[in-house]
Amino acid sequence: MDTKHCAVDGWVDAIPAPGSHGTATFDLTIRPADADTLPEDAPDTVVSCTSAVAGIVHELLHGIQPGDLLRVTGTLLQPSAPGEPARLTVDALEVLDTALIPVLSDMVLDRYANYVVVFDGDHDQVPVFTASGRWVGLADNADAIATLIDIDGRVNGGDA
Repeated sequence: MDTKHCAVDGWVDAIPAPGSHGTATFDLTIRPADADTLPEDAPDTVVSCTSAVAGIVHELLHGIQPGDLLRVTGTLLQPSAPGEPARLTVDALEVLDTALIPVLSDMVLDRYANYVVVFDGDHDQVPVFTASGRWVGLADNADAIATLIDIDGRVNGGDA
């Protein structure tokens, strides 16, 4: 197995995952510096990364999101078989650029006991219904849902 100490810049494609024994793992997508000269369908290089450094693991699990541009430094282990990703043990991590904050623009239904609420990324107000579909009311925002329903399942207010 061929190893090499190196620094690599790339994008995080998915949320980093906790690994075994206090580690974190993630895939780093790397585009070559001359990507403009490559064919449009040329594949990106994916490097499978792991770190056991406590500060890096914490940052990966709590601060890194898909789309962040990172510079990672560590020991690169070449794949043992063609088609397998290279593996990088990360010793240092630097965030070069952060991804845009995702904006909720789709409708999401959520259930609280016997109630269903509708979150819409385009509106602050939250419609509240019973699970059977009866209208309860309109909360001014997500924090105000509790003003319409009670923990015991009774309607506190609204048009019910």
